[in-house]
Amino acid sequence: MSISTLVGIGVIVIALFYLISIYNKLVLLKNRFKNGFSQIDVQLQRRHDLIPNLVESAKAFMSHEKETLESVISARNQATQATKTAASRPDDASAVKKLMGAENILNKALANFYAVAEAYPDIKANETIQQLMEELSSTENKVSFARQAYNDFVMAYHTYREQFPNNFIAGFFGFKETALFELEDVDAKKAVKVSFN
Repeated sequence: MSISTLVGIGVIVIALFYLISIYNKLVLLKNRFKNGFSQIDVQLQRRHDLIPNLVESAKAFMSHEKETLESVISARNQATQATKTAASRPDDASAVKKLMGAENILNKALANFYAVAEAYPDIKANETIQQLMEELSSTENKVSFARQAYNDFVMAYHTYREQFPNNFIAGFFGFKETALFELEDVDAKKAVKVSFN
């Protein structure tokens, strides 16, 4: 064999190992964001399990608010279904976006529930309801932390996937873009009121 043939084979072997390392890193990053989504899934499941208990406990005090209670349960059921779908395919951007939409609807229904519950002093005094609301609030915080970790993993995956020549490998092997998990924060969009009185 001539030296040029050996050099050619060496270049091909090095290029092949380089492509394999890109592929393996894409797999690693994809598995990280899938694991990150599974952490969100755990917290959302806990949240979805707490909501019926809260609504059932509040029924005795809010008998005239049947529509509010039913909207919370309906939104919870839609969010539960969307969570199951997204959990089975966390790399499917459309499934994650449907979950975000369902969770936004649930957040609005819960915000309405809390606003209506403010009019019932017995609810504020009920220990069971207060404990459930506290657990729900704690779970919301855990969802936020899990969502941030997931979004960090997705950003690392997207950044690596879009770099040259990684984008060619990602496209060839079907490493698709996924969606960040962002929930609409109703309170964050409200104007801040400042008073010096």
